[in-house]
Amino acid sequence: MSFDHVPILDLALAQSPDTKPAFLNNLKHALLEVGFLYIKNAPGISDELIRNVVSLGKQFFSLPEEEKLACEMKNAKSFLGYNSLGKEITRFKTDWREQIDLSTPHPVPSPEEPLYRNLLAPNLWPDANALPDFREVYEEYMTKMGKMSVWFTSLCAEAIGLPANAFDKFFDGDAQQHKLKIVKYPDLEELGVEGEAQGVGPHKDSMLTSYLLQASHHRGLQVQNGEGRWIDCPPVDGTFVVAIGQGMEALTHGVCQSTTHRVQSPSRGSGARYSIPFFQGVSYDATFESMDVPENVKKLRQDILARRGGRLDDIEFTFVKGMWSRLGEATLMNRIKSHPDVSEIWYPELLQKIREQQQAVAA
Repeated sequence: MSFDHVPILDLALAQSPDTKPAFLNNLKHALLEVGFLYIKNAPGISDELIRNVVSLGKQFFSLPEEEKLACEMKNAKSFLGYNSLGKEITRFKTDWREQIDLSTPHPVPSPEEPLYRNLLAPNLWPDANALPDFREVYEEYMTKMGKMSVWFTSLCAEAIGLPANAFDKFFDGDAQQHKLKIVKYPDLEELGVEGEAQGVGPHKDSMLTSYLLQASHHRGLQVQNGEGRWIDCPPVDGTFVVAIGQGMEALTHGVCQSTTHRVQSPSRGSGARYSIPFFQGVSYDATFESMDVPENVKKLRQDILARRGGRLDDIEFTFVKGMWSRLGEATLMNRIKSHPDVSEIWYPELLQKIREQQQAVAA
């Protein structure tokens, strides 16, 4: 049987030698069988910080349109900044959401650096006079979430029988970039949109792990199990929803499962849905070298797939070995594909190449 719910794990249990073994066993189950989980009691992330993050995130969308467009994503090569409604594409369809993408701070790369290092750049912040404390709160949040995410991936390593520091070589240390989005999924009734429209189409997250803060009490997030059924992942106060990314699946020989998920638009008349996903980064200079995963753990994953008859999704895998030499190349091409309006300005030749490849596949 495939999973029919997303488990909740208490990180406080990972901090005691008495309860850590049982915690790691439950985490192992989530990694191999589900690829999604809730976590609670994340260390270093206070309730006050969460309240401020949620409040300021919602306030951003109430700014006048000209204030939001002043930090529009099209203004830079980094794919950081604001996207108005309907500017991102997933699975060849428009996502009905507006959002701002932020990252831990980095200087503008030099022209001599690889093209994918354009992803490392300063943020495009909203005006501090229009939204005081926004930058300070979100920089604090990204810093603390970055530290927590690195610790959590060390637990993932231990859970599948690897050394706690197994993932460390794939990080840039204190210079590691992490990202987040602040997302508003509008009420389609308020927009006058007829029929159904996707919030975000079916996809898998990149890199290692992501941590979703569901910032309003709307259902919408769904996870696809091994039988192809969509399982609801409703908001639970005091938790983050963790998605295992394609990077972790690739690096662990498929032992850790990256699971397809989607977001449905809010029910008509229920108001806007807000969410704030944080994406743990991996060094863009890293290669697709895999880690040494114990044969007995590999066999556990093979047994799971055999019981299910293999995978039942057709989501494109970002980190295909042999296609790219560095993770940064794969990441840049994925961003170009998702944001054609930005790419037409900064990466027109690469965008054209992607479109030609898509046409060839369609033919």
